[in-house]
Amino acid sequence: MTELSLDKNTIALVVIDLQNGIAKNPNLRPRSSREVITNAAMLVKAFRVHNMPVFLVRVEVISEIALKPIADESMPIPSGPMPADWSDLVPELEQIPSDVLITKYQSGAFYGTDLDLQLRRRRNDTIVLCGIATDRGVESTARFAYEYGYQQVFAEDAMTSSSEERHEGAIAFFRRAGRVRATEEIIKGLD
Repeated sequence: MTELSLDKNTIALVVIDLQNGIAKNPNLRPRSSREVITNAAMLVKAFRVHNMPVFLVRVEVISEIALKPIADESMPIPSGPMPADWSDLVPELEQIPSDVLITKYQSGAFYGTDLDLQLRRRRNDTIVLCGIATDRGVESTARFAYEYGYQQVFAEDAMTSSSEERHEGAIAFFRRAGRVRATEEIIKGLD
C-alpha cells in the first residue's frame, strides 16, 4: 500500500449511522460499537481541526415508508414507533453547527437525500467513509459513491457489522472501490 496523501480542499468525512439505536447493539463484529465510535470521533476531530466538511448521516425508521421487497430473507421492520432517541447521534461525535446532518430512510446515504448535492457544492470529490454497519449503510453508500465517481477512503477500524464475515465481505468490495486504511493512517494523510 502506498502512503496516503489527501487533498484537504476536496475531501469530506461521511459518518454512517452512529446513532443511539444502532450503537447499542451488543452483537457487533469484528469491533464493538465503542471502538468504532472512538475511531470515528478521532476522524471527526481531525477533519474539524483542518476545517474540512463533516457529514453525519442517520437513518430514520418509519414502518409506513420502509422498503418491503419480496425477498427470501426479509429485513426486520418495527411494528410501532422507534424509541424517541433511537436516531439521535451518539454524543461522542459532538455535533456542531457546521456539520452537515443527512437523514435517510433506507440503507444508503445518497438515495433520496441531498448528500451528493451537498458534497458537490463544496467541491468534495473524495470522501472518507466510516460507520455501522459495514455491509449495510456503509457499503450501500460506497456503491453509490463509486458509481457517482467519488474517490473513497475507508476507515476500516471505524466500522463494524453483525458478523466478521459480513464485515470482511464489504471490505473486499471497498478494496476495489477505493483505499482501505486505519484511522491513524487517514489522520496522518491529512497533515
